[in-house]
Amino acid sequence: MNLGVPSRLVALVAVLLIAGCRNGPSAQPAASVDASTLVGAWRSTIAFRTGPLAGMKNLEFLYAYNAGGTMTESSNYDEAANSSPPAYGVWKAVKPRTFETKYLFFTTATPDSGDAAVKGGDWWPAGHGVLTETITLSEDAQSYTSTIKLTIFDKAGKPIAGDGDGIGTGVRIVF
Repeated sequence: MNLGVPSRLVALVAVLLIAGCRNGPSAQPAASVDASTLVGAWRSTIAFRTGPLAGMKNLEFLYAYNAGGTMTESSNYDEAANSSPPAYGVWKAVKPRTFETKYLFFTTATPDSGDAAVKGGDWWPAGHGVLTETITLSEDAQSYTSTIKLTIFDKAGKPIAGDGDGIGTGVRIVF
């Protein structure tokens, strides 16, 4: 009895069903990160030697470096009073295992006594900061050392006192 279904189609469906129902785990996907780049997530410890951040103890940064050359940074001080929210920026390779990053964040200040929000404890825009960092990956690309520089600008975009520099160490976040 022919139901109008070609035998080749029945055979193809049977093969696909058998292949899809096989025992054992499916193959693990290959790692999508080239270990010779910064692409991925990182945790770092930063120690500023000079400038307004020199007094911050146990300063840590979390980074996400994207394949397209953008990045995001957040610190364990993001929620501290008069601090800054996460920073956003770019990165590039400058030679094997060496990278430069540049990322920006907004700065805030306590409102003046004449501001309506003084009683609410809000913080108001004060300008922005720029962090530039030079990163050198370890041979296995699972850690790095860095030098970092901070430059601060007022609301008009003019540099103000408060530059600083420091050093960092980072480790790749992996499963």
